[in-house]
Amino acid sequence: MMLKTALGTASIVAMLSASVVSAQSLEEIEAAAKAEGTLTTIALPHSWCGYGAVIEGFKAKYPEISVNELNPDAGSADEVEAIKANKDNKGPQAPDVIDVGLSFGPSAKAEGLTQPHKVATWDEIPDAVKDAEGHWYGDYYGVMSFMVNKDLVENAPQDWADLLKPEYAGQVALAGDPRASNQAILAVLAAGMATGAAPGEAAGKAGLEFFKQLNAAGNFVPVIGKAGTLAQGTTPIVIAWDYNALSWKNDLAGNPPVEVVVPKSGVLAGVYVQAISAYAPQPNAAKLWMEYLYSDEGQLGWLKGYCHPARFNAMAAAGKIPQDLLDALPPAAAYEAAYFPTLDEVNANSAAVTGGWDSVVGANVE
Repeated sequence: MMLKTALGTASIVAMLSASVVSAQSLEEIEAAAKAEGTLTTIALPHSWCGYGAVIEGFKAKYPEISVNELNPDAGSADEVEAIKANKDNKGPQAPDVIDVGLSFGPSAKAEGLTQPHKVATWDEIPDAVKDAEGHWYGDYYGVMSFMVNKDLVENAPQDWADLLKPEYAGQVALAGDPRASNQAILAVLAAGMATGAAPGEAAGKAGLEFFKQLNAAGNFVPVIGKAGTLAQGTTPIVIAWDYNALSWKNDLAGNPPVEVVVPKSGVLAGVYVQAISAYAPQPNAAKLWMEYLYSDEGQLGWLKGYCHPARFNAMAAAGKIPQDLLDALPPAAAYEAAYFPTLDEVNANSAAVTGGWDSVVGANVE
């Protein structure tokens, strides 16, 4: 009862309506989505997980629906804040859907910011990465890696401890602000795990100490790393998800030459999740978008972007994954040691990192 009181009548009505819509057939959702005519996304860089091609695929399949893309460089926390800030706004600044780190799905649900919808392929999404009621569901995962500019870095680091070496002075950056970016927050977790700390709060605190050392040594660059900053030499080593690093490497096309390294220890797998805003101006377009993402076409679109889609195991068992897509990924052995943190571990780490970065590391990443 306390939850219902906190959410308010409007949110309850929205949730009940969402439950009814979830019972619609795909044909009914498609018709209603075409009538809405627009889908508003947020924080989907075209180089991230192949999203550029995925969005184009959606538009090609449903030309009646335009895609309004908000702030492609936003972090997970920014996406959630965008829903909050636009609760009463049905205009183009209100996102219909979000793609966020694992910990942000349950917290957004708890705040009444999401609505349920179970896609047609729901049963092939692993139970461990989806909300039983359909408020959020895993979409893809990758492992933390080092992206290295080989023109500027002669010896690519092979493990987290290597980053502390003097030869990497002024070279190491995170691919996000660790106070808001899920990618950066989990990079800190991976660094802490590499020291031997247990996943969760302990590894989060150990990771903060690692980055404190990295910063004190002069190796850490407080700039959000990406393909451009790596190519320019501002951040010759970028800590990022393997799919981002591989995509950026592909885009740079050898200028400069790039090496992507999965570290020997602290091999962390990170799951992202999809959710539909409880206040979505175009709820049916949002549902149709989800149906597309979790269809074979959508899942293979992410795989082309070097991500392991949520339905990867089921699709592989059914022989639905082309060999050339598998060959484009790092060797399977690189993923064998990958650790998938539990939701509690992710949440505990997130609290430790976001709450302690300024006081422990003291580097303003921007």
